[in-house]
Amino acid sequence: MKLSVFAVLLADKSLDEACKYLAQSGVQAIEIGCGGFPGKAHCNPEELLKDEKKIQEFKATIDKYGLEIAALSTHGNAVHPDKAVAKAFHDDFVNAVLLAEKLGVKRVITFSGCPGGSPEDKTPNWVTCPWPDDFSAILDYQWNEVLIPYWKKTSAWAAEHGIEKIAFEMHPGFCVYNPETMMRLRKAVGPILGANLDPSHLFWQGIDPVYAIRYLGEAIYFFHAKDTKIDEINTKTNGVLDTKHYGDEIHRSWIFRSVGYGHDYQVWKDIVSNLRMVGYDDVMSIEHEDSLMSPGEGLQKAIAILKETMAFEDRGGMWWA
Repeated sequence: MKLSVFAVLLADKSLDEACKYLAQSGVQAIEIGCGGFPGKAHCNPEELLKDEKKIQEFKATIDKYGLEIAALSTHGNAVHPDKAVAKAFHDDFVNAVLLAEKLGVKRVITFSGCPGGSPEDKTPNWVTCPWPDDFSAILDYQWNEVLIPYWKKTSAWAAEHGIEKIAFEMHPGFCVYNPETMMRLRKAVGPILGANLDPSHLFWQGIDPVYAIRYLGEAIYFFHAKDTKIDEINTKTNGVLDTKHYGDEIHRSWIFRSVGYGHDYQVWKDIVSNLRMVGYDDVMSIEHEDSLMSPGEGLQKAIAILKETMAFEDRGGMWWA
């Protein structure tokens, strides 16, 4: 396995400074935000694609510090019911794919997206229950008229440009938010689609990441190392669906934490072991969204814990057998 960092938390540094910092921290790979919600602090594909020399300089900066590009990430909602918003996210995805092709990167990270509840809507509509029947009708429209057709067309185009894996972060608020919805879309579109497994979004839904890993198996295409702390009092009082601001930590049912501050070493060791058992022996990329720690401190603590829990060497032979 290799340790990576989603570099958006280092947006205050230049790409050169960020790469140097990560290399000095013992990181082997870097995940680059290049559009959508992650922004373009270190990488603006639209600009790079206009100048081959800039692309080579971009790659040389990463190579200089012995890092590899784990993935290009452009999380967005390309099926947003507002066509102008959808186009902006779609264009970012297209440019990320075209840049990945130039860089020889085979993996792009994004969200599945969430359409409106009907062709007349202007905002997304995330459905969480089947009744009244309006909600089931919304799901049918979203999946069969918008989501599946969009990703069939877009993934086929991405494959023509060298992309082998489109990894969806399973995130509530989007149509793909858990292992079941991930596999539903993968079955409808094809194996180019897989999961960016981020335990933090699973924990707060009540999902055990180890069970999710076993269920998804070969469909796991990427891994975000981020934790969540469940507040027992607030959760047992109000449940896990929580719309309070992330900064209102003391009243929320759960908050994002750095690795190890939501679940202990054993949980993370079990995650690593089960990833290997299902055949994922690839990158674990730290995503820092801990509001109780500075980006630097939270990142360094996550790096330290993952260095203890990850398996970096290839499996040895079973000499005892």
